[in-house]
Amino acid sequence: QVHLVESGGGWVQPGGSLRLSCPASGFYSIYAAAWFRQALRKEREFVVGISGTDVTYYADSVKGRFTISRDNPKDMVYLQMSRLKPEDTADYYCAASFSQGDYVPGCGGEYGYWGRGTQVSVSS
Repeated sequence: QVHLVESGGGWVQPGGSLRLSCPASGFYSIYAAAWFRQALRKEREFVVGISGTDVTYYADSVKGRFTISRDNPKDMVYLQMSRLKPEDTADYYCAASFSQGDYVPGCGGEYGYWGRGTQVSVSS
């Protein structure tokens, strides 16, 4: 059984930084993981993913500002968010997929495991 629990959300001023964490107990490091987000009254969107071979894929809106990483021995996935903007305000969700190799699923339906989300609010 895979359990994902996000942490690290909160309020930050524009231009600030936050780091989200997602321990994935029961999940082996060879599989893909991703972060999605959903803003109020908007659809869930893919933010960034990392394959089992550490290939990464970023949404254009966060390129150069967000970084995904993983700590395999700890089964942890992180999302470092810098230069945050008000439009980054959303609930952020960690997701895990049994996709292997270099493939990074971009569709939420390809992820079988989800956390409950952590809220990120960017405002002055």
